[in-house]
Amino acid sequence: MTTTKYASQDFKSDQEVKWCPGCGDYAILAAVQKALPEVAEILEYKKERFTFVSGIGCSSRFPYYVNTYGFHGIHGRASAIATGIKVANPLLSVWQITGDGDALAIGGNHFIHAVRRNIDLNIILFDNQIYGLTKGQYSPTSRLGTVTKTSPFGTVEHPFVPGEIVLGARGTFFARTLDVDIKLTAECLVASARHDGTSVTTVLQNCVIFNDGTHKEYADKDVREERTIVLHHGEPMIYGKNRDKGLMIDYENLRLKSVKIGENGITEKDILVHNMENPNPGIHMMLVNMKFPDFPVALGVIRAVKDSTYDDNVRKQIEQSRQHPACSNVDELLRSGSTWTID
Repeated sequence: MTTTKYASQDFKSDQEVKWCPGCGDYAILAAVQKALPEVAEILEYKKERFTFVSGIGCSSRFPYYVNTYGFHGIHGRASAIATGIKVANPLLSVWQITGDGDALAIGGNHFIHAVRRNIDLNIILFDNQIYGLTKGQYSPTSRLGTVTKTSPFGTVEHPFVPGEIVLGARGTFFARTLDVDIKLTAECLVASARHDGTSVTTVLQNCVIFNDGTHKEYADKDVREERTIVLHHGEPMIYGKNRDKGLMIDYENLRLKSVKIGENGITEKDILVHNMENPNPGIHMMLVNMKFPDFPVALGVIRAVKDSTYDDNVRKQIEQSRQHPACSNVDELLRSGSTWTID
């Protein structure tokens, strides 16, 4: 337990922050430093329990900029390093910082298995739909047809949807937010920290140099209320500047549909209520796949369900093996299992 009251300043390091002017990473850093004092208070953690791990990329400078323990790893291996840290020292609050290239390309295998195993990690995935550090190649989340240095005639690859990958890997927590919305990002990160298991928060982030405005069609302030929907557990899925639009199920086509409240007899009671704790991922999968202009982009905590965690299961297995050892000494161990006698 701790009685220490932290402020955002306590989680700011003395290192000069080196990102391009206007980069969305600055806002994400501010959101993290805003969330950590609340996390420390809620979970009664001292600052020394926080550890930040990163791979390679612009986002991976992050451990230098937070006043916590940190580990700057190699490309795509942040999930593996974070897993080892958490299993070795389960008392740590482990945060993985990664990008759409670092996590979903070279690190894709580690990422999906961390999610599948439900290790108690907090993964923040910066998604700017481009490789920024290496100067503008298309990434696994770049939209079909995107023109980049490595796709001069437009990429011919279909992009990943990070939320779809998380749910497909049996993920227990997924949230999505915008870099420009520091308040919502901080709320998602606090919810992430409270979740026992792998939590993935995708931040739709802007790269002003190599992919400027990639999310602007729904992230810009003047259109955001009409083109995004912020989900809250137990509340109707309503959005719009006048709070006059909502989501319902189109049972004929087994999909979501956007409706206007007041038209065709539709009332607020007809609107779906968000249940992030629903163990069936069906509605959650529909929400993560909503795209503008056909639908509003879903933000907030989309899924948060309980399940056993990898690190808890490892500790239980070790304890059980200690209580009921198969062998009492090394000689028994060497003679156990598949052995042969050679004449």
